[in-house]
Amino acid sequence: MADTKVKQVEEEAASTGKRTAGEIAAENEQIIKGMAAQLSIPITKVKAAVALLDEGNTIPFIARYRKEMTGELDENDLRAIEERLQYMRNLEDRKREVIRLIDEQGKLTDELRGLIGAAGKLQEVEDLYRPYRQKRKTRASVAKERGLEPLAAWLWAQPRLGEPLAEAAKYISEDKGVATAEEALQGAMDILAENIADDAAIRSWVRKHTFDQAMLHTEAKNAGAESVYEMYYSYQEPVRKLPPHRVLAINRGEREDVLRVTFELSTERIHEFVQRKVLRQQTAVAVRDVLVAVIEDAYKRLIAPSIEREVRGELTEKAEEHAISIFSENLRNLLLQPPVRGNVVLGVDPAYRTGCKLAVIDDTGKLMEVAVTYPTPPNNKVAEAEKTINGMIDRYAVSLIVIGNGTASRETEQFIAGLIGKRKAAGHSEQKYIIVSEAGASVYSASKLAAEEFPDLDVAERSAVSIARRLQDPLAELVKIEPKAIGVGQYQHDVSQKRLDESLGGVVESAVNHVGVDVNTASASLLSYVAGINATIAKNIVKYREENGRFAKRGQLQKVPRLGAKSYEQCIGFLRIPEASNPLDQTPIHPESYDVVDKLFAELGLKSNQIGTEEMKGKLAGMDPAAIAPSLGVGVPTLKDIIDSLLRPGRDPREELPPPIFHTDVLNIEDLTPGMELQGTVRNVIDFGAFIDIGIKNDGLVHISQMSDKFVKHPMDVVSVGDNVTVWVLGVDLKKGRVSLTMRKQA
Repeated sequence: MADTKVKQVEEEAASTGKRTAGEIAAENEQIIKGMAAQLSIPITKVKAAVALLDEGNTIPFIARYRKEMTGELDENDLRAIEERLQYMRNLEDRKREVIRLIDEQGKLTDELRGLIGAAGKLQEVEDLYRPYRQKRKTRASVAKERGLEPLAAWLWAQPRLGEPLAEAAKYISEDKGVATAEEALQGAMDILAENIADDAAIRSWVRKHTFDQAMLHTEAKNAGAESVYEMYYSYQEPVRKLPPHRVLAINRGEREDVLRVTFELSTERIHEFVQRKVLRQQTAVAVRDVLVAVIEDAYKRLIAPSIEREVRGELTEKAEEHAISIFSENLRNLLLQPPVRGNVVLGVDPAYRTGCKLAVIDDTGKLMEVAVTYPTPPNNKVAEAEKTINGMIDRYAVSLIVIGNGTASRETEQFIAGLIGKRKAAGHSEQKYIIVSEAGASVYSASKLAAEEFPDLDVAERSAVSIARRLQDPLAELVKIEPKAIGVGQYQHDVSQKRLDESLGGVVESAVNHVGVDVNTASASLLSYVAGINATIAKNIVKYREENGRFAKRGQLQKVPRLGAKSYEQCIGFLRIPEASNPLDQTPIHPESYDVVDKLFAELGLKSNQIGTEEMKGKLAGMDPAAIAPSLGVGVPTLKDIIDSLLRPGRDPREELPPPIFHTDVLNIEDLTPGMELQGTVRNVIDFGAFIDIGIKNDGLVHISQMSDKFVKHPMDVVSVGDNVTVWVLGVDLKKGRVSLTMRKQA
């Protein structure tokens, strides 16, 4: 009876055009098999990851709490699987659509169906569909309307005897608009040229040959004009060797109408290849000459422009993916910079005419006072500014001053350094200062979120608060800003904004969940990046907290509106309650593993209030997770994570990184001399080097060739955003304000 019911369901699905469960399962199995080979990940791990993703689990949750199921795949592997899975499923959907469209035309053959089914890339599917796609009006379509397809077929048959013009004369027709034999022949040739240009095998070969052999040329549209693209005014490079950053730079120059871009490629081998595919032996000379002309026309008029667009499109797509990956890695490293806790901070948003906006925040990030001073030109009210800032420092015991690196930062730094020097000479407590990137601060300060957070402050004052807070806790503050506005990318405005947003959103989510979130202090912005929590749930958590007071235990979150069982499962391990009655609520241990901890405590004779104590550390240190895991009913990877969380319950992974470099005095570009040794902080890593903050207005550049005595494939192999590094001055360009640095130790 059951089998009959299943068969009935499958027949109904088939009759409505739907696929059966068996067909879907078979396709899924095939996709997983292909992904495993492409990503070099064991098929069992890929299969488990796909199943977990299809169940609605988030990547941070899978990576942290389902290690046994995936064989400990990390977030990078899981994101690669997720992206590839989406591509492969879209590919299969497109294959079915193309097969349907060709079948509706009555032109689908078993061979064509097989070729489409075997295609591994979307481009291959589109090449196969190209001859059957409905086209706009072309020379070939006009010729077909004039009844010239039989003449084209005669030419394509390549008769041993025959005169093309004589045959074409048979198709002269006043009614159809064919006045002469020459017009008829040309129409037939147009039909054949389009057929050749639509041939999937020919296009595939020409595309690869073009990529491998073509030379890209760039030239200036106005050679006398000055621009940032001057190195490309007369430039050439093999297409296959173009680095991603150069592709995007050339694209931008062309888009801004500064550069003209062309491909140079010998056509001889291409013509020879197509002739071998088209021409047969024993063909009449006259017909052969016509077909050679058709081949040359097909390549020059139809194939070459199309393939050039496709190759450049592929170059751009790869360059964009590379740029997005660089931005993503830089962003992650920036977000995970160590928080500078335990300090009252004065944030300074520099400006000239409108004055420097000041904001004091206490060691918890609470705003204490705002003010405006005018120590910079054109006002130069230095004494008045000193009085204001000294008063703020003394009232709140400010220990750190944070200056944004925007307009007037240079003059503001000199003023602050002078003030610090005067305070030190007068015997007051000494302050230190640091210049931070204010990228995105203006975006945040003008946002609805900032208006809700500080309704009584103007935009510039909110910016000063953001500048101060991004030193205290970079992650908590920077999540309030649109990721692409943070400014640690390369050509981020030239890439697919949708793809960029997706990637950067994933980076922020990964960073937030890596650190964990105090649910009693986190903003809705921060909470929205926790696995399983969307913007609506995040706002509901904050609202519930405001109406009912602080959360005392994790279980209370189940009372938050819209936070259902699945969301709770996904998020709860990443939410912390530092003052919770159950110490486990302060750790990354998931509630689903609390019973495992209870068994472990019983085994070792420990109590929950001993978490993090020396006694617990001593007992856990000598334990073999692999030996005890079976008796606890848990996998070894999960048990290792549990033990690590018990040993360091309040651990913030960011605190293991070196703190930022603070200053008490100004370093001027004029002070720099070749060979001078300096300490600096990496601000941005790009394809050709890294920008280093050495305490002057503009960051210095360490070119990739100056990063090591050994070969460096990419700067990210050597440095990351936030690293503190030792550098030496190579050269100084005072006119352009540029400093060249090296990381290769000077003799």
